Amino acid sequence: MYPSRRRLPLSKAIDKEPEEQFGVQEKRCRFLGAMRITEILALFMVTIPVLLVIVAMFGYDQGNGFVEATRIIRMEPEPNVTSSDDSTLQRDQEQKDSVGLSLLGGLLVSGFKKESCLSRYQSYQYRKASPHKPSLHLLSKLRAYEELHKRCGPGTRPYIKAERLLKLKQTDDEESEGCKYVVWMSFSGLGNRIISIASAFLYAMLTDRVLLVEGGEQFKDLFCEPFLDTTWLLPKDFTLTSQFSGFGQNSAHCHGDMLKKKLINSSSVSSMSHLYLHLAHDYNDQDKMFFCAEDQNLLKNVPWLIMRTNNFFAPSLFLIPSFEEELGMMFPEKGTVFHHLGRYLFHPSNNVWGLITRYYQAYLAKADERIGLQIRVFDEKSGVSPQVTKQIIACVQNEDLLPKLSKGEEQHKQPSEEDLKLKSVLVTSLTTGYFEILKTMYWENPTVTRDVIGIHQPSHEGHQQTEKLMHNRKAWAEMYLLSLTDKLVISAWSTFGYVAQGLGGLRAWILYKQENQTNTNPPCGRAMSPDPCFHAPPYYDCKAKRGTDTGKVVPHVRHCEDISWGLKLVDNS
Repeated sequence: MYPSRRRLPLSKAIDKEPEEQFGVQEKRCRFLGAMRITEILALFMVTIPVLLVIVAMFGYDQGNGFVEATRIIRMEPEPNVTSSDDSTLQRDQEQKDSVGLSLLGGLLVSGFKKESCLSRYQSYQYRKASPHKPSLHLLSKLRAYEELHKRCGPGTRPYIKAERLLKLKQTDDEESEGCKYVVWMSFSGLGNRIISIASAFLYAMLTDRVLLVEGGEQFKDLFCEPFLDTTWLLPKDFTLTSQFSGFGQNSAHCHGDMLKKKLINSSSVSSMSHLYLHLAHDYNDQDKMFFCAEDQNLLKNVPWLIMRTNNFFAPSLFLIPSFEEELGMMFPEKGTVFHHLGRYLFHPSNNVWGLITRYYQAYLAKADERIGLQIRVFDEKSGVSPQVTKQIIACVQNEDLLPKLSKGEEQHKQPSEEDLKLKSVLVTSLTTGYFEILKTMYWENPTVTRDVIGIHQPSHEGHQQTEKLMHNRKAWAEMYLLSLTDKLVISAWSTFGYVAQGLGGLRAWILYKQENQTNTNPPCGRAMSPDPCFHAPPYYDCKAKRGTDTGKVVPHVRHCEDISWGLKLVDNS
């Protein structure tokens, strides 16, 4: 490297003085020492940060021992790789969670077009998760029914062949391909329609029949289709539609009348293409034989059952021995039949869903607590009743649903923002009288709790108008809005209130019906379960063939809170 440097001959280099050689060795040692210090410093600089990270991650907390790493240091993910993956995974998980919530614990199935029925996928955002979970057996039965409906529904080959039997007026097992039907005839007000359809659907599941509902365009305007890739609407050109108006208790094919005339037995029923079932509130003792096991055994061979009903007759199905075990597995919580079937079947159409969501966002969304108050006075000509007004106020205040009014100097004290609580009260009534009284009362006077009370009423139609589309839209929207409240007060005998209570899974407070304009004491009472009351049940022991109190046969079928002769499903506890 240094050609100009003169090298010593080997002999001279050997003959150098020891001191000179020692000096060279000393310099080399110093050089090596300097190198070792540099290496140690470099190693120290590399090691210390690593140790600090370890100490930080597993540092010692005097109060709790070693603390978790996530409490002390946040490890930043690698940019453009881990962060992106994590956010994608998080979005996927959130999407799965929202889909799971929208399917109501497996009660519903996916596959529907979201834009065709917004309420199916958005309703979970407006109500608390139900504490009542559907049983696995119920879910299995629903999935099996969906397959049956898809195979046998309108437009399918089995349906076409089964309808042909009505024209031939005789049965043919080969032609029907094993598909049997129960047709629900449109009847009564909207609340009655909803609870009776739920009962008919339960009966269809128990007997392996397909449920078809008469309702036309108005029904389609109110509700979404509940079954995927098929319809539950009875076709307009159904063979017997023109005869529906003539069906009654004295019709030739009426089950009850044929029993009365002793024209129905295992032999005669085998050749029948259809039977009419009169299960409305005015049915007679022969019609009520529908709820006997012997008659059910006869009916199972009839391809078409045409049903007229305005009742929630599910409680009496639980008293039929052949259905008892199956129903027990489907509904371990006996008082949740309508809660589960109602949420499964009845999804507001997009038109109605718009009414619901707009009103909810405007008047209910920001409240700390939402109270539903459904007022139905069946004597529409009486106007605002002072007795009913006192009853309503006594109920909501005695049950601590709404606070009492403040009197004296206390009323001038202003609550802090932290103590301020907003309660929104949703009032539904055909008239505005009770709404105006409550609104004025809580506007002109402060409350003892300093809560702020907002009183809201969406509509006041004056009287029931069953056949008007917009009236029914509003009625359905208000039932649904009531079901979204945290606490609910409903009127006795009212199917409007029953629907709201059942959909919400709520045990409402029931305003007892007044007799002769006299005050009731107590003014209201708590419902035993969310299920509706069966207003006109049979009182007959089919096995003993004599009258009996059907509200005392089994512990889960009892008399209703608001109608002493009615039947209601309740939990054994």
